[in-house]
Amino acid sequence: MGIGCSEKSKKLEVLLWSIAFPGFGQLLNGKYIKGFLLIILEILVNVMGNFNKIIMLSFHFRLEEAIAETNYMWLMFYPCLYFFSIWDAYKDAGGGMDKPFAYLPFVFSAYFVTAGLIFSSEFTFFGYFIGPLWLPMLFLPIGLGTGVIIRRVLLKKYSKESI
Repeated sequence: MGIGCSEKSKKLEVLLWSIAFPGFGQLLNGKYIKGFLLIILEILVNVMGNFNKIIMLSFHFRLEEAIAETNYMWLMFYPCLYFFSIWDAYKDAGGGMDKPFAYLPFVFSAYFVTAGLIFSSEFTFFGYFIGPLWLPMLFLPIGLGTGVIIRRVLLKKYSKESI
């Protein structure tokens, strides 16, 4: 295995652990204070927002109960905490360093997932609620795509200015 593959493997490892649990990627990068702080914040927001209960109810398609259990004032912090943790760990592992505006898909994912959460108590599809887990997840690709498009526009704009 060459050095390039090893570096890519490290970036992927950190990225996947960060997706699994905010703060784990920071621990792998040796950023212990930041990692433990993100873990504590994740647990606090998760517990106060009733997120684990919402996940269980949503997987059982008891979406109106999931909406009733959601503490929106706490859970609205989760998308930004989650996507910042992923980006920060990936960046610290060397990911995106040579790519200008690489953070934009992460940032816009946080924005759109938060918007999906906000509308999840009112949004229905053919009379059925999507819920506080599934609607934000459906907004994720929109956020990613928006971030990618804005990144491409900015790259074109700045590449033309440098000529």
